[in-house]
Amino acid sequence: MKFIVWATVAQWNEFTGSRTDMDYIRVEDGNSFNKFDDADAIFCLQQITDVSVFKHITKPVFINSVTNTLASLNAPANVLRINGWATFLNRHTWEIAGKINNQVINIFNSLNIKIHAVADEPGFVSARVIAMIINEAYFALGDDVSGKEEIDIAMKLGTNYPYGPFEWATFIGEKNILTLLQKLFETNNRYQPAALLIEKANQKNA
Repeated sequence: MKFIVWATVAQWNEFTGSRTDMDYIRVEDGNSFNKFDDADAIFCLQQITDVSVFKHITKPVFINSVTNTLASLNAPANVLRINGWATFLNRHTWEIAGKINNQVINIFNSLNIKIHAVADEPGFVSARVIAMIINEAYFALGDDVSGKEEIDIAMKLGTNYPYGPFEWATFIGEKNILTLLQKLFETNNRYQPAALLIEKANQKNA
């Protein structure tokens, strides 16, 4: 199968690194998608909010959209949401929101990725959980419960997670975590972002 991938270098390496037997073509922007009529699917791993670039494409399009839903983006029926956060692209199971048909199933079978259909809601399931873990770690740090390194070590040893919450935040990006929490906080107070997380995310944007 041939897949067109719009990705950063880090995303490209994570997505293709353990799946080397596919025909991948990396593009620099969305304007290149229409040049590949023989592609089986498009993976847009860059975070975008304008899906009009896909309006003339009939093949399945998988967009990295953790916070924005297909409904809010007014996405065409052939567009599906995936979690393109760092550390999620090399997983063997992906959450997907959107219309899953036989064509989509065959694509992921060829990539040796199991898919789990989820509702078209902000954060999917796993991203919500990880965001809350990271947020609680920032609350703990703000309350002087412990230091970053100690919290990371304790979480990895206590839960067998592959990364500590602050390591995960660095990989994913504090801004991405904050954006999701702020969206979820609009309808549920339990997702209120920690002050230190807000400060850290804003420092990265300064």
